[in-house]
Amino acid sequence: MTTYPKDAAFKYPWRKYQQRVLDELQDHLANRHLHVVAPPGSGKTVLGLEVALRLNKPTLILAPTIAIRNQWIQRFCELFLQTPHAPDWISRDIRHPKFMTVVTYQGLHAACNNLVDENEDEDTANEEEAAENGNGRSANPNLDSIVNGLRSQNIKTIVVDEAHHLKNEWWQTLTLVKEKIKPVIVGLTATPPYDVTATEWQRYIDLNGPVDTEISVPELIMEGDLCPHQDYVHFTLPAEKEYQSIIDFRRHIEKLFLEIRSDETMLRAMELLPMWQNPMEHLDWIYNNLSYYSACLIFLHANGKEIPETHLEIIGDKRLQVPPLDYNWLEILLDFYLFREKAYFKPYEQHQTALENRLKRYGAIERRQISFSYNKKITGYLTSSINKLNGIKAIVDFEHGQLGQDLRLVILADFIRKEFFINSAENNLEINKIGVIPIFEKLRRENTGNKKIGVLTGSMIIIPKTAYPAFESKAAKYSISQVSASPVPFDSNYILIEQTEQLKHDIVHIVTQIFQQGEIEVLVGTKSLLGEGWDAPAINSLILASFVGSFVLSNQMRGRAIRAQNGNRDKTGNIWHLACIDPTVATGGDDFDLLKRRFRSFVGVSFRKDPAIENGIDRLNIPGNMGEQEAIEKKNAEMFAFAGNRESLKQRWKTALETGTTLVEEVRIPFPEERPYQAVKTLYFNKTIANLIATLGSGLLGFGLESLQGLSRSARHIRSMQDLYTFLAILGTLGAAIFGRMAYKALRLYFMYRDISKDIQQIGKALLHAMQKAGAIHTDMAALKVEASVDKWGAVHCHLEGGTTFERSTFINALQEIVAPIDNPRYVIIRKHRFMHFIKQKDYHAVPQILGRNKHLAEYFKGQWEWLVGACELIFTRTIDGRKLLLKSRIKSLAAQLDDKVEHLNKWR
Repeated sequence: MTTYPKDAAFKYPWRKYQQRVLDELQDHLANRHLHVVAPPGSGKTVLGLEVALRLNKPTLILAPTIAIRNQWIQRFCELFLQTPHAPDWISRDIRHPKFMTVVTYQGLHAACNNLVDENEDEDTANEEEAAENGNGRSANPNLDSIVNGLRSQNIKTIVVDEAHHLKNEWWQTLTLVKEKIKPVIVGLTATPPYDVTATEWQRYIDLNGPVDTEISVPELIMEGDLCPHQDYVHFTLPAEKEYQSIIDFRRHIEKLFLEIRSDETMLRAMELLPMWQNPMEHLDWIYNNLSYYSACLIFLHANGKEIPETHLEIIGDKRLQVPPLDYNWLEILLDFYLFREKAYFKPYEQHQTALENRLKRYGAIERRQISFSYNKKITGYLTSSINKLNGIKAIVDFEHGQLGQDLRLVILADFIRKEFFINSAENNLEINKIGVIPIFEKLRRENTGNKKIGVLTGSMIIIPKTAYPAFESKAAKYSISQVSASPVPFDSNYILIEQTEQLKHDIVHIVTQIFQQGEIEVLVGTKSLLGEGWDAPAINSLILASFVGSFVLSNQMRGRAIRAQNGNRDKTGNIWHLACIDPTVATGGDDFDLLKRRFRSFVGVSFRKDPAIENGIDRLNIPGNMGEQEAIEKKNAEMFAFAGNRESLKQRWKTALETGTTLVEEVRIPFPEERPYQAVKTLYFNKTIANLIATLGSGLLGFGLESLQGLSRSARHIRSMQDLYTFLAILGTLGAAIFGRMAYKALRLYFMYRDISKDIQQIGKALLHAMQKAGAIHTDMAALKVEASVDKWGAVHCHLEGGTTFERSTFINALQEIVAPIDNPRYVIIRKHRFMHFIKQKDYHAVPQILGRNKHLAEYFKGQWEWLVGACELIFTRTIDGRKLLLKSRIKSLAAQLDDKVEHLNKWR
C-alpha cells in the first residue's frame, strides 16, 4: 500500500479556520512544516488527519498518551473511513510500522532504547512528569533498527500532537528520527510553551517550524466552534485535624525562627567573617554574593550590631535603612551558613549539623531548600484536603438540581485510590483521601436524586446497572460479543466492567458514548486518561479535582468542557475548581497560589459589571480576606448564583466579544483600585513620575475640599481669629504629615530622573532594532511599528504592531526587563539627560537577557539607544566596578523608587 484509499474523506464541513489552513496549505508547507496552535476542542485532530490525507504518503502520528493514540485511530476510522474497525494497514506498534503508524512519544523513545514499552498505570506514573523528565539519558541503541523499519514503509509525514510534551530525551529521540527520515512535519498544539527559555523555544520551533496559524478561544466562540463557558471556584477550609497540623507547624516555625535569629554561635560566626571585618579587602566576594552579604548585615543589625559606615559606602547609600530580619532574609542567611561557604565556617561544622537536623525536624528544609513559609506536608494537607470531597458533593448536587437528566458532569482526579474499592457486602471505609474511588464512594453513599454515576480509568470501569444494556449494544458494534462484567460487591446498582484484550482499545470510546447519551450523568475519571485529547462534547459541567498546576495540562483538562456540541447550540460549560484556604496565611496559602498559577493560562469572561475577556483569577472578583468561614460561604453562594444563570453567561460572552477583535498579551502594573486602561500587546506601566504627581495633585485637591467642608461644619465653633488660626494650623500640620513626604518624593524624583514616559516609544524602537539584529524577530521591519501613549494618570502604554504572536510576546518580555526594577543582568544601561540644561538626570535599566548574553548585541543596543533615545552608558556588571554599579542601580533606579508588581495578562481588545 503506497497511498490512502481513494474514498477516504472527512464526512463533515470544515470550520472556517480549518478551511483557511487547508486553502493555504501549499504556502505553509513551503518549509516542509505546518504548525497550528488552537485551543482544545477546535478540531486540530481532524485537521491533522486531513493534511496527512492530502500529503498522501505513509504517515507516523505521535501522541502524548495511549488514550489519545487510540482516539486518533478512532477518529480516522469513523470520520474518514466511516467504519468502526481499524484496517490492518494501521499499526499501534512502532516496532512493526505500517502505512499509518500511531504511537506515543514514550513508545517511540522506549523502542529506540530497548526499554520496557509504555504502560498506563495511573496510580504509579504521572504522565506529565514522565513527559517532562524523560526516562534518563540514553544513546538510542535501537534507533537505526526503528528508522529502518520506518524507511521500509517509506514514512514521509510525521504528525506531532501536543509537541510541548517533547522534553529532554524524548525530544532528542524524535529529533534524531526526523533528521534521518527528513519528513514533512505537521505540528498541532493547544498550548505552545511560551513560558520556556529562548533555547527551549528554539528547539520547539526547530521541530515544528514557525507558527503558521494561531487561533484564540474568543475567536472560536464567535464562530460557534467552542461554547460559552465560565470558571468557578468552590472554597473550603481545612478539616479540623488538617488545620491543627497547620497551626502546629506555624507555631513551631515561629519558635524556631526566634531561636535562630538570636543564635549566639551563628552571630559569632558572622562577626568573624572577613567580609564583615574588612569589607574593602573583599569587594570581589561581596559584589558576587550580594544577597548573602545583605543577609549577614541584616542579621547582625537585628542583633544590635551597628553597621559601620564602610559597609554603607559599599552599598552606595549612607542613609540606607536596614530592613528587618524576616523569614526570607533568614532563609538566605541559613543557605549561606549551611551550604554555600564551607571554608569560612569550618569551626562550626558540629553546630551546622545540629542546626540542619533541627530544620529538618521542624519541616523547614527539604532537599537543601530552606523555607519557613512553605512545607510539602502543609501543601499536601491543603491540596488534598478531605473537605474538598464535601465541595465536590455540593457542586454535583447543585448542577444536578439545575440540569436534571441533561447533566453531563465529569470529575477529574489525579489518582484512582483502588484501596477504597473493597470486595465485601458493605463499604464503610472511612474516606480520608481524594481520588476517583473516594469521590465515587462519597457520591454513591449520599446519592440524593438518583444520579447516574460512573467511573472511567485506565484500569477500573464502573457503570450504573441501568446503563449496562446500552454498553452491550455499543460493544457489539465493535464486534465485542463477550463482556466480562459483575455487580459491584457492595452495591448491586453498579456494574464493574473487566478489561479484556478485546475491549482495551475501545473501552474508553464505548463508555464515552453511553455517557454522551445520558446513561451516565456523572463520570469520575483520572486526568491522565481523560484530561487531554479525550472528546465528549456533551460535557456541560467539569470539576477539576486535580492538584496539577502546570500551564499545559491544566489548560488541557479544562478544554474538555468548552467544546461545542453538534445539534446543541445552547450548550454552555461550567468549569469548577477547588481551593482549600490556609487561614494562617494572608494570601490564602499554597493551594490557592496553585490555583492562581493555573488561571494565568485560562481565558474567560469576567464577573464585572461590564464583562471583559481576560486571563487571571482577578476576573472572578475574589476578595483578599478568604480565611473566614463567613467570607467563604458568601463567595461560594455568589459562585453558585452565577453558575445557575447559564443564559446570563451566554449574554456576557456576547457583550464581551463585541468589545474587541483579537486576544492580546500585555504586561501591566496594577492600580491600587480598579481603573480602566487599554493595551494592545502592551507594556502597561503606571508607576511613573507623572503618575505620582497626578496622584499627589488629586490627593491634595481631595484634601482641600474635605478641609473646606470641615471648616464650614466647624464654623459655629470658631469665635475668634485665634480659633481660625488654630484650626488652619491643625489642617496644615495634618496636610504636611499626609502629603509632605509624597510631595518631597515627587519633587526629588522630578529633578533626579527623566520620566520614562517621555522616552518609552524611542526605547521600544531601539529594542526592536536590536532584537531583529539578535534574530529574535524575523518579520520585515516595514511591517512592524512601536506605538506608545500616556494616559491622564501618567500610565505608559507601549505595544508592537505587526509580527507574530511569539515576536510580540518576546518584545513585551524584553521591554518589561528594561523598565522593571533591576535584578541581576549582565549589562546595565544608564539613561542620561539634562533637566533645563544644567541638572543632570540619570536612570538605570537592565539590558534584556536576550541581548545581554552577547557583548556585540549589547553594544549594538547601546548604539541604537544613543541614536533613538539619547546619551547613555553601557556597564558590564560582571566586574568589581560593574557589581558596585549594579548594587547602586538596584537601589537608585526610578523603577525601584516606584516599585510595584508587574503582571502578565491576556485581554480581548
